[in-house]
Amino acid sequence: MTEHQAFTWQVPVDHPAFAGHFPGRPIVPGVVLLDRAMACAETWLGRRVGGWQVGNAKFLSPVGPGETLVFTLNRAANASIAFSVRAGERLVASGNLTPSP
Repeated sequence: MTEHQAFTWQVPVDHPAFAGHFPGRPIVPGVVLLDRAMACAETWLGRRVGGWQVGNAKFLSPVGPGETLVFTLNRAANASIAFSVRAGERLVASGNLTPSP
């Protein structure tokens, strides 16, 4: 496994989370960003993980429908994976994930 990996995801304009989050101004919920970061990490690891521990997560800027996001993953201490999410130059989220044994 390389030291870092990047994955691109374009937020679907019809993502089901937009139905209630928020009427009139749809925003991607943080849990959707975490879920996508975990999916990217599993792809990078080359295996499904039974569960994840979120060491920390920061949501810094709202993400709307159709935005293209880049998830960058880096190997961190304790077998954890640090992630950052950018929309262009804008940092929208960051955190740390540890796969369950």
